[in-house]
Amino acid sequence: MLTSLKNPKVAAAARLKKHAAREQDRSFLVEGARGISEALDREPPGVVALLVADPLDPLAVRASQRGIEVNHVGPDIVRKLTSTVTPQGIVGVAPYLDIDLSALPQENAACVSVLHEVRDPGNAGTVLRSADAAGASGVVFTSSSVDVYNPKTVRASAGSLFHVPIVRGVPTPQVIESLRGSGFRTFAMDAEGSENLYGLDLGGRVAFVFGNEAHGLPQEIVRLADATVRVPHTGRAESLNLAAAATVCLFEWARRRVGKGAALEALIAAAAHDIRSPLTAMKGFGYALEKRWAQLDDDQRELMLRGIVHDADRMDQILRLLVDAARVAAGSLELFPDQTDIADVAIAIGELLGRDPEHPAVVWSGDPGPYFVDPARLKTTLLSYEEALAWWAGEGATTIGAERREGNLHVWASRAGASIDAAGAEGLFIPRRPGTGAGSKIGLYVARAVAETQGGRAWSEVSGDTLSFHVELPLPR
Repeated sequence: MLTSLKNPKVAAAARLKKHAAREQDRSFLVEGARGISEALDREPPGVVALLVADPLDPLAVRASQRGIEVNHVGPDIVRKLTSTVTPQGIVGVAPYLDIDLSALPQENAACVSVLHEVRDPGNAGTVLRSADAAGASGVVFTSSSVDVYNPKTVRASAGSLFHVPIVRGVPTPQVIESLRGSGFRTFAMDAEGSENLYGLDLGGRVAFVFGNEAHGLPQEIVRLADATVRVPHTGRAESLNLAAAATVCLFEWARRRVGKGAALEALIAAAAHDIRSPLTAMKGFGYALEKRWAQLDDDQRELMLRGIVHDADRMDQILRLLVDAARVAAGSLELFPDQTDIADVAIAIGELLGRDPEHPAVVWSGDPGPYFVDPARLKTTLLSYEEALAWWAGEGATTIGAERREGNLHVWASRAGASIDAAGAEGLFIPRRPGTGAGSKIGLYVARAVAETQGGRAWSEVSGDTLSFHVELPLPR
């Protein structure tokens, strides 16, 4: 039994209670049975040594069986190594677990929590635990936040830091810039945020940025995010505390993932509404041609036949969107990339939409390529963009452009005379119920989902009076 604090093994463990020593040794202490158990469940194990008051403790036996060093120490030693009033008699020494920011998981449905100036170790540990429970992709402790290896943070995480990828020590602006470059949309959480969490599109890659417990997020950080988001509440409490707000956000994201079937039902209802209008028009034209053919002149017949073709194209577009939505939800979307001249796609779109005399003209601008992408999916995306521009921007022609940008294809469609602000434009990417306004209820949602399935992203922008929609897709290297 080790009973002296001067014993080299005890002294080496005891010094890890200090931040500087942890940084030097790149090791930290894990207190209590829960944290030790979670560490032992890792492969390889998350601890390299145990100091225990009872060598027959089941966790000590498990550790020995896994080849981990187990040291029998006196009760006074355990008390010196822990920061709790009633220690549980077991302490582990664990190597640092954090990873580089670039190594965060990049799956299509990723969710990351970013902690800016979060100082309370209990709150930080609780966020880690909630992220673990929600199945999130990682937690970033920025350079201004509490040390993730602080004994209180480790204890509050209840072993979850051994499950969730952790990044530490990176300035918040750099974190947001890096995440955005990886296709994440960043949401600054603020009690007065302009966006309602429950109405927010949480598909694809998202990152929640949480601020200091007392002061929240400073404006210089808020301005870097894609949107400010609030957790709505109807009671008299001024706001939720940090850990509670983070838990709500993470579980809302998790609920949406589980609720993909419900989302698909909403898409089907929205698509049925979108189909009804062109179908009704086609039936009307067909009835008139059948019953009144002899009374119609050639111009009238041609106008009705063109109307039928236009509405058939519209129905075809909606059905393509619905099929792609179902494939994305099922994880079975198959792509067919080919060498594609974007100018040719834009011209084809202009000719197709030109059958509707009320649709604005389509103008091409940019680098036509060719680019190796799926031309049919790109055309469907741009048709959805064009429809949104016809509804929500009212001046002049629409412009479709493309360029190569840092190994990606960047394509956009824009039009002047925006009648919607940035938040409203972003809201168009959410499937909308029938009767909730003009335009397609699913087009932009599917455009974003298809882009994210390819490892890309889709977004909107309002600059001055110009509304634009963008898609960025990775190109083969």
